[in-house]
Amino acid sequence: QVQLVESGGGSVQAGGSLRLSCAASGYLYSTDCQVWFRQAPGKEREGVAIVSRTGGDPYYADSVKGRFAIIQSATDNTVYLQMNSLEPEDTAMYYCAARRNFESRCPRDASSYNYWGQGTQVTVSS
Repeated sequence: QVQLVESGGGSVQAGGSLRLSCAASGYLYSTDCQVWFRQAPGKEREGVAIVSRTGGDPYYADSVKGRFAIIQSATDNTVYLQMNSLEPEDTAMYYCAARRNFESRCPRDASSYNYWGQGTQVTVSS
């Protein structure tokens, strides 16, 4: 069983930065997907930063391109979401998600992921 634990959320002012972390335990393999979603109240869950653990070109939501980056630890099963130039519209619960994967690319839709963390809240004030 794969377990995911997010941390690093908090409240910041617009223009600030946060780095979220997702620590994974269990049997994740090098080809698996370990990615980031977010969900604001009343809105659907949105893929934020998605890339295979093997690397390649990541997918970023249009609204975060140039501001967010997904980073994979070289030493353990941890992925980070570096969030810069935060905007109030970034306010959401951020979730780490994972799935077993044997393809070169990871899916963008939330329904494709069967492992989820508990979420970490990010609140950005004006």
